[in-house]
Amino acid sequence: MKRKYSLVAVGGTFDRFHKGHRRLLDEAFRVGETVMIGVTSDEFAAAKGEGIEPCSVRMKNLEEYLRDKDADYQVMRLDDPYGTTVTDEAFEAIVVSRETEPVAREINAIRRNRGFRELDIITIDMVNADDGIPISSTRIRRGEIDPMGHIIKRIRGALRRRRE
Repeated sequence: MKRKYSLVAVGGTFDRFHKGHRRLLDEAFRVGETVMIGVTSDEFAAAKGEGIEPCSVRMKNLEEYLRDKDADYQVMRLDDPYGTTVTDEAFEAIVVSRETEPVAREINAIRRNRGFRELDIITIDMVNADDGIPISSTRIRRGEIDPMGHIIKRIRGALRRRRE
């Protein structure tokens, strides 16, 4: 099957690999012949807060999911928000969540200033957990939900008690 773009970028921390990450990656593989996946380094991820899994664990979890993908891909460490999207003219598109769309716009501004063609920005909506609130690594770390967005029972009971 011929895909729309030759080279697509997608990036993130990919902490507590979850259903939202799967959706983001699935979209990148749906539109791209080759997908370049940037994973934030430990140093870069530290700015996002404590409790984030080591980069090696995050990359291993990602590789496990990617094993069955029918496309070429490369996983690389990201030490900044832009990675090679601002230095490699070959990129044609970037897949982002609504939350990270502003970074894609920054990338396009940098590319424009360098005389590169702007990337097509493909924005996906956040994936909601069973409670209608977006799945996030932060919520998983807090023990509110599991990686598939299911409410963890102790939280469900606490919410029930609060409503009574």
